[in-house]
Amino acid sequence: MANHNGLITDVDLRSNENNLAHRTQEIDRKRLIVRRGQPFSITVQCSKSLPPRHHLEVVLHLGKRDEVVIKAQREHGAGDKWWFDQQEAQNKMLLTLHSPADAIIGHYRLAVSVMSPDGRTLQKTDKSDFHLLFNPWCKDDVVYLPDESLLREYIMNEDGVIFMGTWDYIRSIHWNYGQFEDYVMDICFEVLDNSNDALRNSKMDMEHRFDPVYVSRIITAMINSNGDRGVLSGRWQEPYSDGVAPYKWTGSVPILQKWSKAGVRAVKYGQCWVFAAVACTVLRCLGIPTRLITNFSSAHDVDGNLSIDFLLNERLESVDRRDREDSSWNFHCWVESWMRRVDLPKGNDGWQVLDPTPQELSDGEFCCGPCPVTAVKEGNLGVKYDAPFVFAEVNADIIHWVIQRDGQRKKLKVDQATVGRNISTKSVYGDQREDVTLHYKYPEGSKKEREVYEKAGRRVTEPAGISAEPGHLKLSIKHPKPVFGTDFDVIVEVKNEGDRDADAQLTMLAMAVTYNSLRGGECQRQTISVTVPAHSVHKEVLHLRYDDYIKCVSGNSLIRVKAFLEAPGESEPLLSVANIPLSMPEVVIQVPGKAVLWKPVTAYISFTNPLSVPLKGGVFTVEGAGLLLATEIPLKRDILPGHKASLELSFSPMRAGVRKLLVDFDSDKLKDVKGVATVAVL
Repeated sequence: MANHNGLITDVDLRSNENNLAHRTQEIDRKRLIVRRGQPFSITVQCSKSLPPRHHLEVVLHLGKRDEVVIKAQREHGAGDKWWFDQQEAQNKMLLTLHSPADAIIGHYRLAVSVMSPDGRTLQKTDKSDFHLLFNPWCKDDVVYLPDESLLREYIMNEDGVIFMGTWDYIRSIHWNYGQFEDYVMDICFEVLDNSNDALRNSKMDMEHRFDPVYVSRIITAMINSNGDRGVLSGRWQEPYSDGVAPYKWTGSVPILQKWSKAGVRAVKYGQCWVFAAVACTVLRCLGIPTRLITNFSSAHDVDGNLSIDFLLNERLESVDRRDREDSSWNFHCWVESWMRRVDLPKGNDGWQVLDPTPQELSDGEFCCGPCPVTAVKEGNLGVKYDAPFVFAEVNADIIHWVIQRDGQRKKLKVDQATVGRNISTKSVYGDQREDVTLHYKYPEGSKKEREVYEKAGRRVTEPAGISAEPGHLKLSIKHPKPVFGTDFDVIVEVKNEGDRDADAQLTMLAMAVTYNSLRGGECQRQTISVTVPAHSVHKEVLHLRYDDYIKCVSGNSLIRVKAFLEAPGESEPLLSVANIPLSMPEVVIQVPGKAVLWKPVTAYISFTNPLSVPLKGGVFTVEGAGLLLATEIPLKRDILPGHKASLELSFSPMRAGVRKLLVDFDSDKLKDVKGVATVAVL
């Protein structure tokens, strides 16, 4: 501290009181962390009262090289400027600083100087550090969300639920966002500092950080490592041996820490729900209300024609094309963030889609959004950013084609109602699912929905090549909800509604696919001739044994069964497809007794092997925001069939409140087995 006449002896940032008032005490109690558009006070201790007409000057510095310098005004000026007022009482001055509601977010350094009446600097303090975040509680901030119960969930809640599986068999996993864990905020700013924009021109990047549209777009680009120093590498197929398999993660914090500690080198590996969950952590931490969304039967439309074309050969195998293929994922996760879109015409405020999974380039970067959910619903595809891509994800048609021996393509089936089903997010009232499909589209088949399709440039007429005359044969697949490790039967039904017996050839194929439709091995195939009497139903049973399907299924796979029926005299062949998820057993967790801050508590964790074979290389991973850092516990011995593996784990809770303890179990034959327990810390 430069000390000409030693007037200022101390600056107290009053972190405890300020952080409490700004709802940041969960992040840190020692460092000053405040939200924009809301005043905060610091105390300047002087050795004596300031002489008459002497005054204080407050200057704010942003960026490693002082890229932005802001001089706070001494009285309330226009609403878009920093200003301060001062109250003096015996050698002490209370300075109250007012930031504008569109101030730049970031790591500030503040210097207080004593100025003489003629404008000379008599004394200048060392710079004091503080962080400024977005403020969804401030009505002038563009991320303002007026509902306290929504803010409790979309900013303050560190525990999430992610929905997965298939549209007709939805399962969920718990996720630890951990946005207030130690040093997570610092890593969030490190993410911004390593973007291509920041590295190209840090001054320009810093000046744009007042805008949540800009900041959220940078974050979607930086969560994946395609083309930048991003956080996560994506991989959608085995092997994951040089990293962590995507389904093993249970929280964002170990991923962010690993990236930062490795000198901003990408962490291996993520898939869509991991990318989305890490983005949710960063956005909530910075103060942008955010929630994770799952879209079931999500389309990835590569050529932008709003239809997903699946080509099959006569063996029902997918035909590999030279171009990148359209695909339909059983589910796909992204996030929505809440903000006013001052850069767009009226009617585009509110929830915005942001998708950090690297799929398509947007303005040269692998990012997607923010795209207003209302624009998707109304078919306004000219709105930035990436509205046509998001629209197709929830609205495309699926068309199945068969390529015959002579090379001719024949349309098998057009499905207008499958894509974009049961669009889901965690409820603000608990861990249950809230369905938000109607935010994205009008009811399937309604007049309004058809109008939106036409507006979006979609064919509403039935595509050529499908006969308008319905045939007499109907094909369907029925299946149970099997548990991984059990044998089960799939029943294929052929119904003949005609007046004559029908002879047909039926092909049944069972194969493993990942959730995003990457093909695994073929488990079973049968082709048989069937005769279906008039006005009756013929059933064929496909027996799927664990010993057979374990050879082709891996990770979070499921079994896809296709049935294909060709009958002479019927105008078109028939195709039916069913996705069968294999449900996992659960890890059992008990935390008896009371949990008290900083006092040891014991969790009892157990898992019983449901398979008919031993499980080797078992590892439990345990974590929980405010409870303990992610901890891996390998098992010393195999778990025999029907046997139970148990362990005791002691930890001391670090923060009070209702917390979630999350456990993941992985082994050679069983992966992605989860368990959760709620711990109330007093």
